Amino acid sequence: MATDIVVEEFNKTKKDWDEAYLQTLAHIQAIEQYGKSRSKGEDTGNKESLPRLNGLAQDGLAMLSAAQFNLDLLVPQLPTDDHIQNAQLTLQSWNKQIQSLRSSLRNANLQAKANMRKAAQEERELLLGGGEESTARRRNLQTKAGMTSAAESITESLRRTRQLMVQEVERSGSTLMAFEESTGVLKKAESEYKGHVSLLTRTRNLLSTMKRQDVLDRIILTVGFLLFSLAVLYVVSKRIGILKLQRKVVGAIKAGMAGDPINNVVQVNEPVVVPNVDFDLNLEQPMHDEL
Repeated sequence: MATDIVVEEFNKTKKDWDEAYLQTLAHIQAIEQYGKSRSKGEDTGNKESLPRLNGLAQDGLAMLSAAQFNLDLLVPQLPTDDHIQNAQLTLQSWNKQIQSLRSSLRNANLQAKANMRKAAQEERELLLGGGEESTARRRNLQTKAGMTSAAESITESLRRTRQLMVQEVERSGSTLMAFEESTGVLKKAESEYKGHVSLLTRTRNLLSTMKRQDVLDRIILTVGFLLFSLAVLYVVSKRIGILKLQRKVVGAIKAGMAGDPINNVVQVNEPVVVPNVDFDLNLEQPMHDEL
C-alpha cells in the first residue's frame, strides 16, 4: 500500500513538472517575442508587460525546482531498482532542462531589449515624420503608455503583496516549528515529572515502613527490657529469701545443740524436725553466704 502511494506521488510529480515546463517555456517565448509587435504596428494593449512575463517565468522555474526536490525525496522510497534508476535519469534530465530554461530566459530578455530598442527607433522615426498618421500615432502611444504604466504599477504592487505573504508564511512556519519544539519539551518534562512522582511515592512508602519498623523495634526493646528487669527482680528476691531461711535454720540448729546435747543424737531413719524458732534477725549486720 505504501509503495503504491509512493509510485502515485512519483507520477503526479512528473505530471506537475510537464505542466510547469510547458508554461515556463511559453512565458520565455513570449519574452523573446516581446517588442516585435510594436515594430509591425500591431496593438499591444492586451499583451503582458516584460516584468510580468519575467515574474511568471521565475515562478515557473521555482515550481520546476520544487518538483525536482520532491522527486529527489521520493527516489529512496521507490519499490524497485528499475523505478529508482528511472527516477535518477529523470532527475538528471530535469536538471539539464532547468539549466537550459535559465539560459533561454537570459537570451530571451536580451532579445526583448533589442526588440524594444528597435521598436523605439522606429517609433522615433515615425513621430519625427509629418502628417496625420504621425499625429494619430502619438495620441495612441500616449494612451498605451498610460495603460502600461498603470499595469506595471499594479503588477509591482501585487508582487510586493505576494512577497509579504511569502514572508508571513515562512514566519508562521517557523512559529509552528517553535511550538512543536516547545510541545516536545513539555512532554519530556511531563514524563520526567511523572517519573519523579512515582519515585517520591515509593520513597514516601519506604519512609512510612521504616517509621513503623522503628516503632515496632522500640516496643520490642521496651518489652524485652521490662521482662529482663522483672526476671532480675524475681531472681534477686528469691535469692534474698533463701539466705534468710538458711540463716534461720542454722540459728535454730545451733540453739538446739546448745540447750540439749544428748538429744542431738537422732536415729538414722527418723526424720529431722526443724524447730520453728521465731527470732528477730538483725539486718544491719553483714550477711555471709554459708553455702
